[in-house]
Amino acid sequence: MSTSLISIIIPVYNRIEEFRDALYSVLSQSYKDIEIIVIDDGSSEDIKKEIIDKGVTYVRQENRGAPAARNRGLELAKGDYVIFWDADVVADPQMLKKLKKQLDKSPDASFAYCNYNFGLKKMSAQSFDTEKLKQNNYIHTTSLIHKKDMVRWDESLKRFQDWDLWLSMVDREKKGVWVDEYLFLVGSGGTMSGWLPKIAYKKPWKFLPGVRSKVKKYEEAKNLVKRKHNI
Repeated sequence: MSTSLISIIIPVYNRIEEFRDALYSVLSQSYKDIEIIVIDDGSSEDIKKEIIDKGVTYVRQENRGAPAARNRGLELAKGDYVIFWDADVVADPQMLKKLKKQLDKSPDASFAYCNYNFGLKKMSAQSFDTEKLKQNNYIHTTSLIHKKDMVRWDESLKRFQDWDLWLSMVDREKKGVWVDEYLFLVGSGGTMSGWLPKIAYKKPWKFLPGVRSKVKKYEEAKNLVKRKHNI
């Protein structure tokens, strides 16, 4: 096992054009000691044709959801670092290098995360704070993690899987470190595109027809994670 190897795990389910852009941004990284593991979660589109001659490990499984795909990739990973690279993420070519540099000089940290753009919206993270993390997630899935500190994704959760992951690591007294730069873009059309604006979760807006059911599902999913972690 290479002490410098980063295992990049990309779960993908259709959306082949977004995947193509994501894969290109992985291949364009200035940090080259990497392995790329693509887990095709039962796509109806021909994902495999996009990785021919690119030195990528490809595994296809029946559709079981992103957490199961990430866990499968984790089982195959050979690196001392792992990063779960969502299939709609297009990163700055320096992202891996910057995250690894910060993680390596932060001996108390188990993972490094950064800010990102969602369309035209800037999504800023913040300095690692356990108590604030217990209230709301500010760490994106696409973060660099020491594999030795990694826990498995909870395949039973339909929402807040990333928040649950970071809380599970916090439960084991693991910490993160923030790189205060916008290092990647999340494309539209994915899970985040279904988010409602913040005001929708407040009274009286949360009770409006067409909003109420979405807010209820959001709150139920959030409370499920809170109960799991005794928050």
